[in-house]
Amino acid sequence: MLIDCSDIQLDRMSPKTDFEMEVFEFLKETLSDKTKTTVKTSGSTGIPKLFEVEKARMFASAKMTCDFLRLKKGDSAALCMPVEYISGKMMLIRAIERGLKLQVFTPKTEALSQLNLPIDFCALTPLQVENSLTKLKLIKNLIIGGAGVSESLKKKIYQHLDNEKHTIYETYGMSETLSHIALKKIYPISEDYFTSFENVEISTDTRGCLQIFSPQINSEFLITNDLVEIINDKQFRFLGRIDNVINSGGAKIFPEKIESFLKKEVSAELIVTSIKDEHLGEKMILVIEGQDDDKLRNSIFNLSFERKLDRPKQIVFIDKMPRTPNGKVSRLDLKQQLKELL
Repeated sequence: MLIDCSDIQLDRMSPKTDFEMEVFEFLKETLSDKTKTTVKTSGSTGIPKLFEVEKARMFASAKMTCDFLRLKKGDSAALCMPVEYISGKMMLIRAIERGLKLQVFTPKTEALSQLNLPIDFCALTPLQVENSLTKLKLIKNLIIGGAGVSESLKKKIYQHLDNEKHTIYETYGMSETLSHIALKKIYPISEDYFTSFENVEISTDTRGCLQIFSPQINSEFLITNDLVEIINDKQFRFLGRIDNVINSGGAKIFPEKIESFLKKEVSAELIVTSIKDEHLGEKMILVIEGQDDDKLRNSIFNLSFERKLDRPKQIVFIDKMPRTPNGKVSRLDLKQQLKELL
């Protein structure tokens, strides 16, 4: 389905699939006189919840992204995200705000399999990128969200692109910030820090967690559970979620930091987590998606970790990571799975 969002005519639309019907219903709601809409969080870090948000704030967020990427009326874009979540809703809002020509694809891992013509803008999850590498050359501006972009995926992106006509960013944001409030370029250069949009103020609290204030998108001062290193008033480095920190033998271990290090060596999906331990309090476990591999296990144990305590105490292989409906690995479900497995 192709939608000219500069001139949406609902009476002429004829959705053919369940997803196209969901898109149609959200468009109808967005273009109605209702001032608010309902958003559902992903549930990757807790129980999914519903909350209402003013549509005007969604359009303000959309304008930030469109301005940053210099998108203009008539540019082309692709929707590959479920409109049940903020990621898909905001792609539609951006298309309306900027008058884009939007191609609608069912949100699956190979969402872009039918893309054959160049487009100006698209948003994908890392898993979707992994399954759409041959299509990257058709996308001028790509944002990747929902999870961190691994070093192995970055290498694959560079292998499939060889010019500066394409720009790819990793995003930072959440449902409460109405999608992302900061971007980090990963192609054609790889940046270390996220850069926040205009009208977004960043700081840290006493825990070292990011605080966000952007009255255009959220009237409240938003306190996150994300540990960051502030570089300046617009840039920060993401270290990990404070609720994922592992306290092992009195020492703090940052799973996301270790995952980033390991993903330079391991191409498979992996998560660093923990189980309760009588002596350590928490015992660090590295979970790898795929078949048991003694050679890989030994090579990981022999890596030069920054600290001795960053080396996993145990490595577990599982067939498939538990995921939320929008593709994120569910750390909560994985912990529960490990309780039953170990």
